[in-house]
Amino acid sequence: MPRKRPEPKCPIRFGESCTLCFPGADGPQNCGLVYLVQSDPEMAEEFAAARREHRDSFVG
Repeated sequence: MPRKRPEPKCPIRFGESCTLCFPGADGPQNCGLVYLVQSDPEMAEEFAAARREHRDSFVG
């Protein structure tokens, strides 16, 4: 049985697969959107809060 290629997950859109929405990207590792969110301190802080809220919605 052939192995299925792993599908990268988008670190910005929780739970969704990487849809290569940024031209030239071949996954989250070189996506410009991911870079912009992670390199902007204010945006990174907001995203971290949203990620915690999303995670907590499944925990409790």
